[in-house]
Amino acid sequence: MNLDRRLLSLLRGEHSRLALTVGLGVLGGTLLVLQARVLSRAIAGVFLGGRTLVEVTPLLLALAGLALARAGTAWLSASAADALAGRIKQALRSALYGQLLALGPAYTGGERSGELVAVALQGVEELDAYFRDYLPALALAALVPLTFLAFILPLEPLSGLVLLLTAPLIPFFMVLIGALARGVTRRQWQTLSRMSAHFLDALQGLTTLKLFGRSRRQVEVIARISDRWRATTLGVLRVAFLSALALELIATLSTAIVAVEIGVRLLYGLLDFEQALFVLVLTPEYYLPLRTLGVRFHAGISGVTAAARIFAILETPLPETVEPPAISASPAPQRMHIVFTDVRYTYDRGRRAALDGVAFAVEPGQQVALVGPSGAGKSTIAALLLRFIAPDSGTITVDGVPLATIPADVWRTRLAWVPQRPYLFNASILDNIRLGRPHATPDEVAYAARQAGADGFIRALPDGYATVVGERGARLSGGQAQRIALARAFLRDAPLLILDEPTAHLDAESEAAVEEAIRRLLRGRTALIIAHRLHTVVRADRIVVLDEGRVIEIGTHDELRAAGGLYSRLLAAYDPRWLAG
Repeated sequence: MNLDRRLLSLLRGEHSRLALTVGLGVLGGTLLVLQARVLSRAIAGVFLGGRTLVEVTPLLLALAGLALARAGTAWLSASAADALAGRIKQALRSALYGQLLALGPAYTGGERSGELVAVALQGVEELDAYFRDYLPALALAALVPLTFLAFILPLEPLSGLVLLLTAPLIPFFMVLIGALARGVTRRQWQTLSRMSAHFLDALQGLTTLKLFGRSRRQVEVIARISDRWRATTLGVLRVAFLSALALELIATLSTAIVAVEIGVRLLYGLLDFEQALFVLVLTPEYYLPLRTLGVRFHAGISGVTAAARIFAILETPLPETVEPPAISASPAPQRMHIVFTDVRYTYDRGRRAALDGVAFAVEPGQQVALVGPSGAGKSTIAALLLRFIAPDSGTITVDGVPLATIPADVWRTRLAWVPQRPYLFNASILDNIRLGRPHATPDEVAYAARQAGADGFIRALPDGYATVVGERGARLSGGQAQRIALARAFLRDAPLLILDEPTAHLDAESEAAVEEAIRRLLRGRTALIIAHRLHTVVRADRIVVLDEGRVIEIGTHDELRAAGGLYSRLLAAYDPRWLAG
């Protein structure tokens, strides 16, 4: 019946609201029974007893009062259900957001942003109907008919028996149709996730697509995916309409059976008119909670389908970077003497080795470059130092203290990271630079921008530091975006720098400006530089050459060039003149 124990676990602390919603629904059912009783008595009194309007006025007033009371309970029940669903959605979104932050770039980098956004927004929203409509309807489908039978069976056992025997037909057919609906709803959700992911990717890469003349091709792809979404949605609606027709037909036939049975016995004088009218008025309402459950059944399927992906994210194991409580107050490192000792790390749960016994040291104030072919493990080392992931074995120490024992938030105050493609948010330049130090003053931000060589072009913009740069810095060139990232690093003023080839993908003029800013940034700091362009490593104090997750060579540029190893071959492949120089 679409009951997922993980979804039900979200009701912890919210049982009172669910009980209030269901309790008010049952109270509404009881008031309906009383209303039917008063109505049947009034009609019987007028048509068979010859009672006047004055004589039945108290019954009519009671009928109006019961109707108002039912309306009030229905409104209160709906309000409690809305509050229940709202609180659960807010808690779930917070948990999902916190989990994504805790998983970090090591996880989100392997996922599609559009799909994650669809899960956090549309996926959680699908649970609104599950908690607001489906769960209360499920409880009321069991309790309200039993309440009706408690009143009907003592008065009219035969009619009560007919109601009792026909009621299970609705859930039976609902489950049969639900087996088909689950598969269709699952395909609909998968199509929506893919469409969201592809559409966001296309929007973010629109400039590149236009440069390469592929934008019209993407229009065709998006149209095809959208048409597939339309087809799956219509499939869901087809099943929903089919189930509604089947349930309405069963309820109508069941009501007709009761009506015929009552009519025949009333015709032969075997049943009192007032009792017959009472049962006949209640019969359609008896099946109403079951029909309502049938309508809400698809909300239950959609909620369970969306929850499968939500809980897949929530149940993803976190990186093992949690520090022991006893040393959670460890001071931040000062000298930045970093040592890797037999560090190993694997991706895909041990199926793909990234680092295999890596060992090297970074002395305080030293600039160490990591060099190697693609997939050698350079970015994994940076991710380990950033505490996005933790080594499977081996140790990383900073000033003799294991890195894993230093609180992550304390450790990250001591480093700055400048990636190849820095992320700029759709906010002002001032706010984007302030990510390096959120409470920095405008003067401090401007000083950092001058050090990064960015102040000139920023002031030339129409709104200066208040200029909104667009998502991913859409309104800036690559060199300008990189200098904004360097300004963040200057503002952070951390003793350890991790640079992931910040001059990649830049034109010659922008590259020269960025390199000049990097030279200023490196003064007096310990640095780990991931080098993809070999001419950037010449100034490094030491070079660590990696291949297939292992350290192959360590030395200076001249030492490694003369050794004739992998570094020398990489130089030759990059430009043979490096060997002569």
